[in-house]
Amino acid sequence: MDEERLQAYLNLIQQLLTCPSGEEIQIIESNRELVDAELLQVMAQEAEKLAADGNQNAAEFLGSLRSDLLERISESPTLVNASDQDYLEFFKEVLLATSESNSDPKVVYPLLEANLDKLDHNFIDILQTWASSKLSEAEPKIAKIMATVIGEFSNFISDFTLGKKANNMEIAIAGYETILTVFTNQSKPENLANLHHNLGIAYINRINGDKADNLELAIEAYQLALSVWTKPDFPENWAITQYNLGIAYRNRINGDKADNLELAIEAYQLALSVRTKPDFPEDWANTQYNLGIAYSNRINGDKADNLELAIEAYQLALSVRTKPDFPENWANTQNNLGIAYIYRIRGDKADNLEHAIEAYQLALSVLTKPDFPENWANTQYNLGYAYGNRIRGNRPDNLELAIEAFQLALEVITKQDFPEDWAIVQNNLGNVYSKRILGNSAENLKNAIASYQNASEIYTREAFPEDWADVQTNIGKLLVQRGSWYDGLSRLEQSLAIYRQTENLEARADAIYHIARTHHLMMNLDKARIHYRDALRIYDYIKNQEGIAACKTGLGRLMISLGFIDDARQELTQACDIYHKLKDNQKIDNIQEIFQLLAKSKINKLKKLNPSHSHE
Repeated sequence: MDEERLQAYLNLIQQLLTCPSGEEIQIIESNRELVDAELLQVMAQEAEKLAADGNQNAAEFLGSLRSDLLERISESPTLVNASDQDYLEFFKEVLLATSESNSDPKVVYPLLEANLDKLDHNFIDILQTWASSKLSEAEPKIAKIMATVIGEFSNFISDFTLGKKANNMEIAIAGYETILTVFTNQSKPENLANLHHNLGIAYINRINGDKADNLELAIEAYQLALSVWTKPDFPENWAITQYNLGIAYRNRINGDKADNLELAIEAYQLALSVRTKPDFPEDWANTQYNLGIAYSNRINGDKADNLELAIEAYQLALSVRTKPDFPENWANTQNNLGIAYIYRIRGDKADNLEHAIEAYQLALSVLTKPDFPENWANTQYNLGYAYGNRIRGNRPDNLELAIEAFQLALEVITKQDFPEDWAIVQNNLGNVYSKRILGNSAENLKNAIASYQNASEIYTREAFPEDWADVQTNIGKLLVQRGSWYDGLSRLEQSLAIYRQTENLEARADAIYHIARTHHLMMNLDKARIHYRDALRIYDYIKNQEGIAACKTGLGRLMISLGFIDDARQELTQACDIYHKLKDNQKIDNIQEIFQLLAKSKINKLKKLNPSHSHE
């Protein structure tokens, strides 16, 4: 609408809000040329603004007036101008097309495509008002026929890919909810079950409204469907509803996350009791894929076991989701399989990383930037993470490949479009620059700090306190490495203040360890000792072997500086034993070098040792 028309609507609304009680109809009659779909839309928007500003009475009055006006439009179409009449005629036309074509999408979708401008909030109002009125007046048999057609139309609009997805879902939900009363009163409960199932799908895909509330409504709808669709009587319908219920529980926001994932796994497993590979191969594979996601995210049970189950589920899915037959699904499964290998606990870590890299590269053979930009970018990010942690191959080359992958990801994952994901990539890019071997060392540190600072533009202390603390820790470590000890120490202490308020014990211990190491560099040996001991207690509690070894190495070096050689030997020996178990040859060599100096009694030289070992 143009500015002049909008201002006319706003002036009319202001008149209605300020006129003496009882004069509203007269004002509307004298402004009939403004009574159209766009007026109703502006009235809805203004009511929302009034409510947001705390003017609830005015908002309710305007909303009530709008509802009355909509009802009058339904009863007296001549009240509205031609464009509003078009809405009603279009709705009738699309219902007729749905009915006469026997619900043929080839007939209905072109009609929807030709009327995209009418698929808006006003269409929803007309659907609800007209359909409710007609259904309540009709004989039961006629009402059922009408409701069935409206339900079929709602299915069409739910799956319609053109227009605004948010509007399409609202129209579908309005259609389903409008016909609920008709099917509630019918003798065949399976029809009502089908309606609840479709309503559940619509709520899952809904864009408007609160996501948590939508998921609760979806779960409720699926459970109502399952009260009728039992496994003995409707096995296929029961299975697909269990599958969809699993998706809802997996994404559920309310309730305990661990419990929700257990409910999701249970629902998927129930679905698989019917959706077998021989009978329903594609559905079976889809369920295995989603089961893999649930196991990957599972909180209860043994983490290592869960990841093995996830890998198994993805591999089973890939036995059907092949590249020739289902290229996109195959690629997405490869990507998720790569993630599972990244976090895998069992098996050789180097092998797992190679499997992850292979899976990501396979995924990228389908998930190209032109065709699937977001998926391509996410997979590039995952690939960058894998290369950044890769054990095999040339370390400098791996880090270069990681930087390249992260930078490619940032071509799509921009700050404007995906702010949180952008911050994650920037943070990981900073991690890789901080470890980079090639190039100028000072320049690499500068790039690392710049990447971390980019991340902190999104990860503010107020909005993302723990993520902000992670970034401060990373910057603090680099500042210490650069020799800016006091600035680095300040950052580390700020991050520790946040970690003390969370349950992230590992992050808390890491921050304390790096504070200890910084004090050690500054020769604040007593403070260093206290912080090493504090970090060690936490690492020991959470059984973080690498952290334990790092603290013991730091304490060993510190004891040498204080002249307590026997204590130093004990700490360093224990650290070395742990590094042998971890197969960290570099750190073993570092400790062996200290032992060699001890054997030669070069105490004076040893006392000058600074804590060059750093625990990431």
